[in-house]
Amino acid sequence: MATARLAALPRAGLTFLRRACGRRGAPPGSALHTGVPSASLRVTNSYVQGTSDIPLLTKTTGQCLDETVERFPDREALVFCREGVRKTFAQFKEEVDQAAAGLLALGLKKGDRLGMWGPNKYEWVLMQFATAQAGIILVSVNPAYQALELEFVISKVGCKALVFPTQFKTQKYYDILKQSCPEIETSSPGGIKSKRLPNLNTVIMLDSKLPGTFHMDEVMQAGDSSHMKQLRAVQQTLSCNDPINIQFTSGTTGSPKGATLSHRNIVNNAHLIGLRLGFTEQDYRVALPSPLYHCLSSVGGCMVMALHGSSCIFSSPSFEGKAALEAVSREKCSFLHGTPTMFIDMLSQPDFDSYDLSSLRGGVIAGSPVPPEVMKMVMTKMHMPEMVVAYGTTENSPVTFMGFPDDSITRKTETVGCIFPHTEAKIEDPETGQSLPLNTAGELQIRGYCVMLGYWGDPDKTSEVVTDEKWYKTGDLASLDEHGYCKIIGRCKDMIIRGGENIYPAELEQFLHTHPKVEEVQVSGREVVPAGRAPGMGHVGSSCAPASCLQSSDCHSSSGFKLPAHFHSSL
Repeated sequence: MATARLAALPRAGLTFLRRACGRRGAPPGSALHTGVPSASLRVTNSYVQGTSDIPLLTKTTGQCLDETVERFPDREALVFCREGVRKTFAQFKEEVDQAAAGLLALGLKKGDRLGMWGPNKYEWVLMQFATAQAGIILVSVNPAYQALELEFVISKVGCKALVFPTQFKTQKYYDILKQSCPEIETSSPGGIKSKRLPNLNTVIMLDSKLPGTFHMDEVMQAGDSSHMKQLRAVQQTLSCNDPINIQFTSGTTGSPKGATLSHRNIVNNAHLIGLRLGFTEQDYRVALPSPLYHCLSSVGGCMVMALHGSSCIFSSPSFEGKAALEAVSREKCSFLHGTPTMFIDMLSQPDFDSYDLSSLRGGVIAGSPVPPEVMKMVMTKMHMPEMVVAYGTTENSPVTFMGFPDDSITRKTETVGCIFPHTEAKIEDPETGQSLPLNTAGELQIRGYCVMLGYWGDPDKTSEVVTDEKWYKTGDLASLDEHGYCKIIGRCKDMIIRGGENIYPAELEQFLHTHPKVEEVQVSGREVVPAGRAPGMGHVGSSCAPASCLQSSDCHSSSGFKLPAHFHSSL
C-alpha cells in the first residue's frame, strides 16, 4: 500500500501545480520575482510566492548528469582528499553506468530500495547516481546507526540491498548488521533470507568480502552488454516524478520518518541553489565537509554538481575542521558549505592563520541558526563575502529560503534569505490557523514543487504535516518582512510562555552568543522557575564564559523576563 500511495502523490501534486490561478489556501499576498533581489518589491502580509523566468525542469537525475558530462567531460567532478580519489565527469559517468548495470545484474529492479550506510566516500556518490540511473530508490542511512536503528529503517522502507564499508572509527558495520541479520554468515551473496529483515537479500561491502556479501568490485564487473541494454530500457520508463531518495528525519519526537523525494524535487532544488550561488567558468570548486546522508551535501553538493558542472571536494570521511581548511587551501576551492558548528570549529583551529583561504568567495551555511558574530567572522576571516544563509527541511528537498551573495550584512545575519522561485510560503498562527501580519512570529508553511511525496509507508504522519491543499507545516516559528525575507525564530514546540510573554530560545541564544567568552550556547525550558526569570537554562560549551559571568550585569541588556533562571557551564 505504501508504494501505491507514493506513486499516486506525484500525480496529485502535478495537478495542483498546473492550476496557475487556483491556489487554494493562499491568503492575499505578494509575488516576488526571485531571480534577483529588488529593493522596490514589497510584501503586504505574511504570504509570499517566488516567481521566476526560469522554468521548472522535467528531467531525471541521469538526464541532467548526461548533459553536464557533454559540457565538461574533462573537468573534475569529484575529489576525495583522504582517499586520493579524483574523477572527471567522463570517468564518473562511465563508472555510474557500470555500477547501475551491476546492480541490475544482481537482481535489483526499478522501485527497489538500496540503503547506503557509511561515511563520506566515493562509493556513496557512485551509488547515489547509479541507483537513480536504474530507477532504484536510494535510502540514506545515518552512518552512526546501531542495530536497533538500522533494523527500523531497513524494515520501514523494505530495503532489498545494503551497502557499507567494513569499519569506520568504532563502527563495525558487518557486526552491527549481524545483530539483526545473523543469517548473513551462512548465506550466499545475494541469497540472504532473514527472519527479522525479510526484504533484505543483498549486501555489498566497499572494501572487503565477508560471508554473505558481495565486494563492490564484483558489482562493478557484474554487468555485461545485456545488462547495459536493460539499463537503457529502464531509463526509458523513468519519470521525473518517480521517487529517487528516502531521507530519514526524526523531527523532535518519535521514530524516524522516511521523507521520500522525487527526481523533480531534488533536480529543481539543486538547479535553483546553483543559480543563486552564481558559479562561473573560474569559480566552481566546492568544499563539502558535511555528511552525504544529509541534503546539504547530497543535494546542495552532488546534485548541484550534476546540473551545473561544479566540482565537489570532500575533505574527509567525517567532519574534521583541520581537514576542511587543508582541502580549501590545497584544492583552491571557491565555495565552502557547512553548518554553523563546522564553521565555528574551523575558525577555532590553532593554526587557522596558516591556511591560504584566498580562493574562497562564498558558500552556504545552513542546518541551524547562524549567530551573527559567526557569520561576520566567516565573511571576513575566511574571505567569504558572498556567503549566504539557507533554510529548508528534508521534507522540502531541502532549500526554500536562501540569501543572495550581495545581500547586506544585516540580512545575512538576521534572516535566512528570500523565498526560492516556484515556492510559496505563509506564516500562520499555530493555534488558530489565521494568517498573521508582517514581522509577526507564527508557523512557517511551504508549498510548491519542493514538497516531498510523503513519508514512506506513513500516510497518517504525512497527513499531519501536509494539508489537503498541499501546504507543508514546518513546525518552525518564523516571520516575514516587507521585502519577503524570512527570519527563523525557533521551533513551535520550543516556544516558552511566561506571564503571557512569548520567549524564543533561538532569540535568547543569539543574544547570549554576543558575549565575547561564549563559544556555543543552548537554551531549554524548565518546569519550575523563580519569579521574574525566563523558564530556561543557558548551557555553555567548552572554553566559554562561566555561569557567574553570564549572570552578571553586563549580560542584562535583554528584557528581564527573557533572562535564563539557571546557567550551566561546561568548561
